[in-house]
Amino acid sequence: MDQHEEIDVPPFFLCPISLDIMKDPVTISTGITYDRENIEKWVFTNNNTTCPTTKQALIFDTVDSFLTPNHTLRRLIQSWCTLNASYGIERFPTPKPPATKAQILKLIDEASNSSPLRLVKCLDKIKSIAFQSSANKRCLETTPGVAEFLARLVTVGESNVSDEALRIVAHLQISNEMILKKLLKEKESALVDSLVRIMQKSSYESRAYAIELMKKLVQVAEPTQAVTLKREHFVEVVQLINDNVSPKATRAALKLLALACPWGRNKVRIVEAGAVPMMVNLLLESNDKRMCEMVLAVLDHLCGCAEGRAELLGHGAGLAVVSKKILRVSHFASERGIRILFAISKYSGSPSVVQEMLQLGVVIKLCLVLQVDCEAKTKERAREILKLHARAWKNSPCAPAHVFGSF
Repeated sequence: MDQHEEIDVPPFFLCPISLDIMKDPVTISTGITYDRENIEKWVFTNNNTTCPTTKQALIFDTVDSFLTPNHTLRRLIQSWCTLNASYGIERFPTPKPPATKAQILKLIDEASNSSPLRLVKCLDKIKSIAFQSSANKRCLETTPGVAEFLARLVTVGESNVSDEALRIVAHLQISNEMILKKLLKEKESALVDSLVRIMQKSSYESRAYAIELMKKLVQVAEPTQAVTLKREHFVEVVQLINDNVSPKATRAALKLLALACPWGRNKVRIVEAGAVPMMVNLLLESNDKRMCEMVLAVLDHLCGCAEGRAELLGHGAGLAVVSKKILRVSHFASERGIRILFAISKYSGSPSVVQEMLQLGVVIKLCLVLQVDCEAKTKERAREILKLHARAWKNSPCAPAHVFGSF
């Protein structure tokens, strides 16, 4: 057979929403057969509730029961693959049936009442189930008690057990607000403490998983829970950013800091953890739009306290780099940058600071903001800063005289 000759594939071996050969054909309520992976993506990832071919509404008795395995078609496809083996077509193995909630609950029950060695074996089985297919992953995500069981292992397990449990949690991507709130309420600060411990001692991979889960917990935390975060917690978050574990982990850490800032004395604790110099360094090193926006958002929060403003002013490049990012990144970044400068000008505007702003070109940047196309609120705040220190700046050769003429 010529190597360029195409092998005819019976059309009923193809998934209607894919050109791939079916490997796990399943039939839905409309009578159409699809490959399991494709129809699950259509329904659960893309959130469709109709048949791709007939456009009829799908009937769901339970989450997974609307998919009926088509064993006859699967055997025909496997036979066809065997007959065409000489053309380089491999016969695929018979797919394993998806896990059921009953199986998962039984496995968790066994793991909860077993020896440490047996616990590790059960955890390996759960991990195998989780990584086997998207159907299994979804089944684990929706089975009551799974998240709580894994969280308990993260909290009280040996280091290798807690790391494995955390890896499974990360793969499941648990985002249900009710489950996360329940974890936070049941474990109080124990779960957060355990995540911080993992961030201190574990691999970069486990540290990335830990900060992602910690961010999700802070997102759903009540104010009374958010204020219980400690300086030691924030020290590890800042250290993770410093270690450059991964871009995704850094973004999760920045989001966590921004979420935690408004509550109690968290601003001061975050400043004491060394966050401000780290934020300035990130601004100096990064040209990524999203990263700069997140860093400026955190700095904006931290400059809401005297300790944060002092740290920013104490950094040789603090004022300069904030000013530099204004009008260069995005409207959001410009707004946050102006807010930071406003906080410095209003609450920490000593004569030396006012002169430093002039020498660093901050005043020129504020004047530019008034002349270019940007948000009205940003312009208004820039004008307020210029009014605030007009007397000190208007006679300087570094400041445009026509701008201060109206003040």
